[in-house]
Amino acid sequence: MSLPDYRSSGKQPAKALPHTPIVQLNVGGHLFTTSLGTLRKFSNSKLADMFNGPPKLRTDAEGRYFIDRDGTHFGQILQFLRTQNISTEHVFELHKEAVYYDIKPLIKALEETPQFFGEMVGRRQFLSRVPNYHENLEVIIRVARAEAVAARHSSVIVCILKAEEDLSKYNDAIDSLDTKKESVVSFGPWKAPTNVNDLLDCIKMDIEAKGYKVTLQPHSTEKGFLFKSYNFFYKLTFTWW
Repeated sequence: MSLPDYRSSGKQPAKALPHTPIVQLNVGGHLFTTSLGTLRKFSNSKLADMFNGPPKLRTDAEGRYFIDRDGTHFGQILQFLRTQNISTEHVFELHKEAVYYDIKPLIKALEETPQFFGEMVGRRQFLSRVPNYHENLEVIIRVARAEAVAARHSSVIVCILKAEEDLSKYNDAIDSLDTKKESVVSFGPWKAPTNVNDLLDCIKMDIEAKGYKVTLQPHSTEKGFLFKSYNFFYKLTFTWW
């Protein structure tokens, strides 16, 4: 039985863990030097398990242990393992890596940061009370893409109805628009102390997080002025190039 040939991939068969405590790592092309003690700091983690017992990782052409994962934030993980201090930058990206490597103390520390607390307990709890929020985001993007043919910009009208009493005014208000009713995406009402601007910020933030460039501004009705004071409508403009 012939042995596998690793030369074409640049990766070598796993070698025994070194007698020296110093370890060279290649994490998705990012190079690190650390100690076995640091990597094994939390014995129940997936990261520690990679370096316990028989070798589980292959090595690259230079003999470094190779982890096939984006290593952009791995330095922050090593910092925590060495000092138990966490960086307040890229909290959400670091949290994903902590979950992957199953480093429970780091997961807990990140979830207690103001950024993570505000997102999970504040913003996401609010958005869970806005009916069909995420589905409506997908509708906005779908409409904007359909309107983008041979155009630099495309716009979608968003209707925000915060309170139950706004619903009774909705039909008359939307009739005053110079836009097809089917192309207006409506949000609300919701029961939370957050206001319309808070929801608009969330809509813009979440669409931009998907890679789109957007601007948001109030949209005035064109047919008369009767419903202009309700401020239900906003124009979300996508810039494509």
